[in-house]
Amino acid sequence: MIDQKKNNERLNPERLPGDPTVTQLVERMIRVDHAGEFGAARIYEGQLAVLKNHPSAQLIQHMAEKERKHLDHFEELIVERGIRPTVLSPVWHLSGFILGAASAALGKDAAMACTEAVETVIDKHYEKQINQLGPDEQDLKEALQEFRRDEIDHRDSAIESGAKNAPGYQTLGATVRASTRLAIWLSERL
Repeated sequence: MIDQKKNNERLNPERLPGDPTVTQLVERMIRVDHAGEFGAARIYEGQLAVLKNHPSAQLIQHMAEKERKHLDHFEELIVERGIRPTVLSPVWHLSGFILGAASAALGKDAAMACTEAVETVIDKHYEKQINQLGPDEQDLKEALQEFRRDEIDHRDSAIESGAKNAPGYQTLGATVRASTRLAIWLSERL
């Protein structure tokens, strides 16, 4: 059995009263990652709704399938561990699709810029989580490492496919990155 006090001290040695426990931190990780993969799947669905006949549809479909695999994994963890999903799921359902469709409506390059921006934030997000997890969460850590590699691949594929050629690339990317960070913060807590 895991010594909860030692585990709490290892993951959060400067824990103050009111700070989340390790169990709460791991639940937050799973909750937010579930929400993020759900949102990502919806972004790709929105992009495919607009670009379904475009040559980039095959790449988008490939990325969507990876996100679906990630989402399926987190859905299993939510059930296995009895973790409450974020109450914001209906918001991410709609906003993810709108973000994907709107970026694709601006053209393939804008869709790729959206993907690059989201995946850049998720890369750092997963990296932080991986560094927080210890040997007692090895399975979760390994899944996050695999998923992070996929997200990096999606980001790199988006760049190779013209993300930086999008109209308003800097503004679009900054807006999507800020929105993604806000969605992470909210989904961890709500």
